[in-house]
Amino acid sequence: MALMWSRPNGLSLGATWVTPATIWLCVVVSLPAAILGLASIGRGVTSNNPLGVLAGILGLCLATGVGTVAVFGIRQRLLRPR
Repeated sequence: MALMWSRPNGLSLGATWVTPATIWLCVVVSLPAAILGLASIGRGVTSNNPLGVLAGILGLCLATGVGTVAVFGIRQRLLRPR
């Protein structure tokens, strides 16, 4: 959170509301990023290409970060007082 240009006070998602549009965007980005990251790692390993492996690791890092925001937003919805 500290590296983001636009961030909430306190650098935490704990007090920030994740919008439904953000949740959907995170889901739409995280799933293909994870699939492409795994494919890139597999291709990089089989062709002995370290840049392919590095690109796959970066893709998995992106998928993990974005997926975390989606999970946190869904958790906020489930724990919201009704």
